This record gives sequence, C-alpha cells and structure tokens, in this order.
Amino acid sequence: MNQKIKHFLKKLGPGFITGASDDDPSGIATYTQTGAQFGLTQLWTALYTFPFMTVVQEMCGRIGLVTGQGLAGVIRNHFSKKLLFFSVSLLLIANTINIGADLGAMAAAAQLLFPRVSFSILILIFTFTILFLEIFVSYKVYLKYLKYFALSLLAYIATAFVVKMDWGTILFATLVPHISFTREYLLNIIALLGTTISPYLFFWQTGEEVEEEVAHNKIKDFGAGKPKIRHCDVRRMRLDTFFGMFFSNLITFFIIATAATTLGVHGIADIQTAADAALALKPLAGNFAYLLFTVGIIGTGLLAVPILAGSASYAVSESFNWKEGLYRKFSDAHGFYMVIMIATVVGLLVNFTKIPPFKMLYYTAVVNGAIAPILMIVILRIANNKKIMGEYVNSRASNILGWVITLIMGGASIGLFWSFLF
Repeated sequence: MNQKIKHFLKKLGPGFITGASDDDPSGIATYTQTGAQFGLTQLWTALYTFPFMTVVQEMCGRIGLVTGQGLAGVIRNHFSKKLLFFSVSLLLIANTINIGADLGAMAAAAQLLFPRVSFSILILIFTFTILFLEIFVSYKVYLKYLKYFALSLLAYIATAFVVKMDWGTILFATLVPHISFTREYLLNIIALLGTTISPYLFFWQTGEEVEEEVAHNKIKDFGAGKPKIRHCDVRRMRLDTFFGMFFSNLITFFIIATAATTLGVHGIADIQTAADAALALKPLAGNFAYLLFTVGIIGTGLLAVPILAGSASYAVSESFNWKEGLYRKFSDAHGFYMVIMIATVVGLLVNFTKIPPFKMLYYTAVVNGAIAPILMIVILRIANNKKIMGEYVNSRASNILGWVITLIMGGASIGLFWSFLF
C-alpha cells in the first residue's frame, strides 16, 4: 500500500500542489465562516467553481509549459509595464498578508495541541522551518514534502464523516444554487471566489510548470527559449490540474458542510481564525473531529506558506528579470530568495501588530476577487495568441468557461461596489 501511494504521488505535479495549496489555513477559516454564517446556502459554490477553477489553472499551466516562462515574464514581454507592476504589487501585498494569517493560524492550532508552548515560539519555529526547506532543500526533494503536506487535507474529509450530517439536504444545497443579493451575501461570495480562484495560484502554477521543465532538462532556465513539448505533455498537465482542482473543491465542500451542520446549526457564526473553528467543533463534534481539524490546519499551512511566498517571488523576479527558480541555489538567485524571505518575515511580523489578521485577510480575499478578473482577461488573451502559444491556443470550451467566470467575478465585484454606494 505504501508503494502504491508513493507511485500515485510521483505522478502528481504542479496542478495537484496548486489545487491543494488553495485550501490553506486562511481559506479553511473563510470556508468555515461561510458554513457557520450562511449554513448550506453557499455550499453550491464548491461544485460550480470547479470547472471554472480548472479551466483558468489549465490555461496558466499551459502558458508555462509552452512558453518556458512564468506568467509575469510573459506579461512583461507582451503587455504594458504598468499592468505588470500594478498586478505584481497587489499580489505581493495580498500574499504577504495571507502568509501572516496562515503562520498565525498554524501557531494557534499548534498551541491547542501544545498549550505550554508560547504562540511566539511556535510561530518562529514554523517560519524558520518553512524558510529552511524552501531555500536550502533541493527542488526535487522539496516537491515530495509539498505532496505529503497536501495529504493533510484528507483530515477534513475524515472530519465530515465523524460528524452526523443530513446528506439529502446537503446534496440539494450542492446542486441547487441559493442566491441572495444582500451586501453580506455578495461580500462572502466574492471572498470565496477570491480565495478559490486566486491570483497567487495563477503565478505559482505557471512558474512550477517551468520548474518541471528545467528539472527534466527540457530547458536550461526560465525564459531560455520555448521548450519542445508534445501533446502527451499537455495531457499530463491537464490531468494533473483536473485532479488538483477536484481535490481542492472537494475539501472546500466538506469544510463548508461540516461547519454548517455543526457551528451553523448551533448559531456559532463568529469564526475569526481556523483555530477558533477547531475549538468550536470540540464540544459539538467530539475530540477526534477537533484533533483532525487542528492537524489539518498545520499541514496545510506547511504547504501553503511557501507557495504564497514562492508565487510572489516568481512574479517580482520576472518583473525585474532576475535569476529565479527553486532549482537554483541561494548563491545563484539572491533576489529570488530574498523576496521569499522578506514576504515570509513581514508576514510573521503582522502577527505582532494590533491588526486583526483574519479580518484583514477576509478583505484581502475580496480584493483578490476583484483583481482576478483583470488578470484573467490577460491570461485569456495570452492563451489565444498564436504567436505566443502556437498550436496550443485555447479551445472554444476553454474560452467560453474562461470568459463566463471572468464576467461572473467582475459582475459580482461591480454589484458589491454598487451596494456600498446605494
């Protein structure tokens, strides 16, 4: 069985890791609050975002695969610098806040398991462990760690089956969308979309496809020319991406459903952190569900924090044409690794300010939901450009789904803005 798991994990790559990283501790808190505050009325989003998330991430993966460049590098070469620096600046700010919230959630969760160890010591341990792995461990070995950290998300499926749930009601809520045009409902929908279809995932998966090409000697470096790829390479990337996005949305589904049938039913709607969610579950669902939920927070944080820092670093490094890549040693890519270090350390420091990290994070997810459509328009233009993509341009289905989700996210953002004005 152990060999089968290893063989299965070996086949998974950037798509699976990208999908799993979407369910980070801050995402877990957002999904938990969704279930606690709105019950099952927003559970349908886990099903309906799946095809849209898959098609957007497939485009990003294909862009990296075909061009041998990260997303920021392609934007730099084919679009205005104003658009590039605007997008990258917002990404860097959002990711840094997200890193801070995730590190804080990990330390708070660990403190539930080890109450005698202070929050400060735990958060420092997590921060420096993540930095050490990302900077000093080789890409091939590090990739294995990320895959195993991703499996910690299975804890949320297990938690759902520990809790008693009405599966008939859950199935109906999943298949039949419930729409409300209140400000709070729209705000949370945009936060969910911003957490699920998030700009940092665009930059990360594009960069990781290039990392894979370097690791397999298809190109020497980022931007070192277009790699020779075959249709089987694209099929492999698509399957990997499909599975990763399915896994991500499956976890989202179970977290919202679990929160709705426990916290929501008992009127516990004020969830500020993922650790709050774990504590609230304990008297309602028992010690085992509480333990699974808590361990899942730590495991997903170990996966997500380096990806948040890494995606920001890919974007900044390509904007300034610095040497980049996790396959490089620190001595060969100072700028790339310095961005990772600075984003992670500033994120750490956010936890020692008076700013409520979850509230900041929630509104960052809303901002991400508003920014994502702009980047998605750029991604669609790149993916349809024959000079850039050659024969691997978008299919009609990809274009339809891509434009539909872009219009939905853009329309939801405009609707929310309108609700604040009137």
